[in-house]
Amino acid sequence: MAIVQYQGTGRRKTSVARVRLVPGNGKVTINGKDINEYLDYEILRNEVRRPLVLTDTLSKFDVIVRVGGGGFTGQAGAIRHGISRALLLADGEYRPIIKKAGFLTRDPRMTERKKYGLKKARKSPQFSKR
Repeated sequence: MAIVQYQGTGRRKTSVARVRLVPGNGKVTINGKDINEYLDYEILRNEVRRPLVLTDTLSKFDVIVRVGGGGFTGQAGAIRHGISRALLLADGEYRPIIKKAGFLTRDPRMTERKKYGLKKARKSPQFSKR
């Protein structure tokens, strides 16, 4: 018998998270490590769990995540986005709750590229009239 699982992809900045929700008791595993081992900050751990807490599904699903790119904050945002998308597949009735919290919107802020003739994305070389 096949195990029912729901998949979602989340992105933020340069981070990409592939999330699987499997029926379980609320264990979160990120890149093979426990969430407490992987994320140092309690704020980020709470951020990752927020879609589950909001929909009262924290004890219904185990979360298995593969995430790469970016830093801790970007990865936490990507995981949150992926969990939210996977929850919609699990039950479409969660959509208004998750949408209202703003978890379905992909954060579009990314690093601006460096332009030629400039030192950084917007910083220009020093100007001297003479």
